[in-house]
Amino acid sequence: MTIFERAFGTDFARLHPRVRQRLSLGTASGIGMVGRGVMDRIWRGPSYTTPFLRLGTTRHILFPEQGENVPFTIENHPYTDSFGRETVSFVRTFELPGKRRRFDAQMVFDAATGRIVDYLGTHQHVAAELRVSVREDGGFRISSGEFRLREGPLRTVLPRRICGTATVDEWFDEELGQFRVEVVVANPRFGPVFGYHGRFTATFVEQGAGGAVKPLREKVLW
Repeated sequence: MTIFERAFGTDFARLHPRVRQRLSLGTASGIGMVGRGVMDRIWRGPSYTTPFLRLGTTRHILFPEQGENVPFTIENHPYTDSFGRETVSFVRTFELPGKRRRFDAQMVFDAATGRIVDYLGTHQHVAAELRVSVREDGGFRISSGEFRLREGPLRTVLPRRICGTATVDEWFDEELGQFRVEVVVANPRFGPVFGYHGRFTATFVEQGAGGAVKPLREKVLW
């Protein structure tokens, strides 16, 4: 079973057939996915959120730029990491005017909690526990739970007031024939901080056609 089949359990069968195919990525199949499309809008919160978002660019997590009709690529490739965990990469590339930005993550399944853990950025210094659910239209929602930080000797659970929550909605638009995605990052004190929404077409590729973009460091936070 893939990490998504394990996380959704019996609800996996309720997903739209195209969404099931999209989430049926595992090392056993040797198949990855590359999605290409357009983000209709990328936005951020008020100007005081800019320093925080700019800090995220150093490790490919968040960024402060905004835009409309931004070319977008998402790469999902399954692989086994250095700890022996089946992992699926989520590498998002945004071609903003005069600047390329990335948002990297690697997802693994944690058997102890029965949930997916999302390791963020190039150094996996932050990880979030994810809750998954099926939408009425056969799409899915991913909501972040607890965040943990490991940087040098520091290892801690991040307070909700610091990290906030991230919500991802993705579904297949039958009329358009493409996947749609909407992401919102919000903080309980500052409100919406960052987000984007758009659409993409998925192409399934053999791993030999292009492997995963892996982090510079791998860690275990759960």
